[in-house]
Order: sequence, then C-alpha cells, then structure tokens
Amino acid sequence: MLEFFAYSCSHCSAFEPALEAWLKKLPQDVLFRRIPVAFREDFVIHQQLYFALETMGLVEQLHGKVFQAIHGGKQRLATPADIAAFAAKNGADGKRLVETMSSFAVAGKVKQATALAGGYKIEGTPSLGVDGRWLTSGPQAGSNARSMDVADHLIALAKKAR
Repeated sequence: MLEFFAYSCSHCSAFEPALEAWLKKLPQDVLFRRIPVAFREDFVIHQQLYFALETMGLVEQLHGKVFQAIHGGKQRLATPADIAAFAAKNGADGKRLVETMSSFAVAGKVKQATALAGGYKIEGTPSLGVDGRWLTSGPQAGSNARSMDVADHLIALAKKAR
C-alpha cells in the first residue's frame, strides 16, 4: 500500500487527517509506505525532506507539521535554511536534518521514489497504489475519501489472489 503525495499539494494536506485515521484501521498484514513525488525540479527538496525525516525517525513528529507550515503557515520550506529553521522551531536538529537530506542514502530513496511514481504513472496527488498493480485517487474514485474505500476493496482483491 503506497501513498504518493507532495508536500506542496493542498489536496494532500487536506487528505492527511483522513488518511491517518484510515491507517489506524488498516489490517496489520498490510504494509504502508509514503512516497513523496516531485512534479517539478524545485520540489525535489521536499522529497529529500521526507526521506530525511524517515531516516531520522521524525515522520510521526514532523510530517503533519510540514503540511501545516506550508499550507497553514505559508512557509515554502524551499531552501535548506528554511527547513533547518522549521526543524529547530519544532524540536528537531535542523542542521542534522539538512545534512541527512544531502546524504547518499536519501539520494537513493529519492531516485527510487521517482522511478516508482513513474512506474505507477502518477499524474496527480494524493494517489494510492495497491499491490504494485492498482492505483486510485480522488478524481478516479469521486473524492479523496472514496479513494480509501476503493483502496480497501483493492487490498481485499490482492489478498484473495494470494
């Protein structure tokens, strides 16, 4: 189970609380991963940010706050200095976060995420990928909320096929 998202996406920001609630009900045998995408070169920094948060174990603490800062606080978080200041303000080591963003490990994860998004033919976010075979999104399902219902159905289909 994959969520393709972008921190710059207002739909992803609005989707996040519902997704978090849905994840709490997801069966334990379903693996969930977030995959940040960058439709423009200047948003690659947000992919790096997410994977640095993941590497440092800060996703739970800061993922939602990144959305709040960008969409509620009107912060672009477009430079390493912006991100370091944001992290420090939210109780994390900004210098270490920015260093981690530039690491070889994060660069590899960004490359993998970009390839995965290309394989799924992601054209918009948020989108949900299921079992390496199916993709759903708000526009396809009729709403972002319904996309989770579709994902539940696709998860059940994937389990039956095994």
